[in-house]
Amino acid sequence: MATTRIAATGMYLRTPTLSSFTRTTRRRLSPTVFPSKFPLQLRAFSTASPIVDPKPTDSIVVDDKEVRRSSNSLACPVCFDSLTWTGDSGLSVDSIPVSSLQCSTCQKTYVGNQTHLDLTATSGAKNYGDLMPASTELFRVPLISFLYERGWRQTFSVWGGFPGPEKEFELMKGFLNPVLGGNIIDASCASGLFSRLFAKSGLFSLVVALDYSENMLAQCYEFIQQEDNFPKENFILVRADIARLPFVTSSVDAVHAGAALHCWPSPSAVVAEISRVLRPGGVFVATTYILDGPFTFVPFLSTVRQNIRQASGSYIFLSERELEDLCRACGLVGFKCIRNGPFVMISAAKPK
Repeated sequence: MATTRIAATGMYLRTPTLSSFTRTTRRRLSPTVFPSKFPLQLRAFSTASPIVDPKPTDSIVVDDKEVRRSSNSLACPVCFDSLTWTGDSGLSVDSIPVSSLQCSTCQKTYVGNQTHLDLTATSGAKNYGDLMPASTELFRVPLISFLYERGWRQTFSVWGGFPGPEKEFELMKGFLNPVLGGNIIDASCASGLFSRLFAKSGLFSLVVALDYSENMLAQCYEFIQQEDNFPKENFILVRADIARLPFVTSSVDAVHAGAALHCWPSPSAVVAEISRVLRPGGVFVATTYILDGPFTFVPFLSTVRQNIRQASGSYIFLSERELEDLCRACGLVGFKCIRNGPFVMISAAKPK
């Protein structure tokens, strides 16, 4: 067994094997599994039952009844009541332009356009629109949407320790293993990098690519049109406010947010909303970065973070414990995380 150091307490702990986690531990994974200039670490937190080491799954058995139930989750962002779908009977990229949805409570109608379905609360307003923080409005700029997968996202590996989309996808599949076959929201999906991977994997009954930026969704649609044999069935693009998700309470099996937590003006409001829409046992997986290590010694770092948050609307996380506390405060349990330098992938679930 290896000896590891817990920075918060200055204590040392004998680390057991991954299959026997029952308390706070840290584990270094072999460089052959994850070659990088940063040592990859898996850290898991639990106060009750053991945590199972996530393992990718190549095949799944999906119960037909559960799949149909998982697919019916879209809700009015005003009332949170389920929407009545009119038009093509199936949910798909191609059915959106010729379909509409109506709320039985407020009678508001939501109409799809060429690329996506607008399920923001202000959808259809002619003379009013919400102005979002700078970190949100930046991604609505057409040039940023164009550059996101053409150079922007690649820089995350250089300065942030992000392992790259394919390796991130393999890691998150282990966390998502309990809910494979259900529906998944790729929240703050940007140009749909992971949304498309989820769809092509065939591991989910419905994939919702969700973002506030119309241009990001348009870019995702363009990438889909350029791919041969892309599985458009049970894949839809939705414009929505991340803090007001247009889904029925307890109707979603999984929510993924890639490199997005730090861009949310209020992470607690968003994670609480994610907790609302998740089914009991539903899983939340997200990636972000943490300024810890040498940055913890920077004077007035908390004050600097507050100033950045007020100016840009983005949020800087300073520790794994902070992320765990965020999930627990929003009703999620079984917190786990993988580290690779500043990069962190976290997972938590809604209690069964």
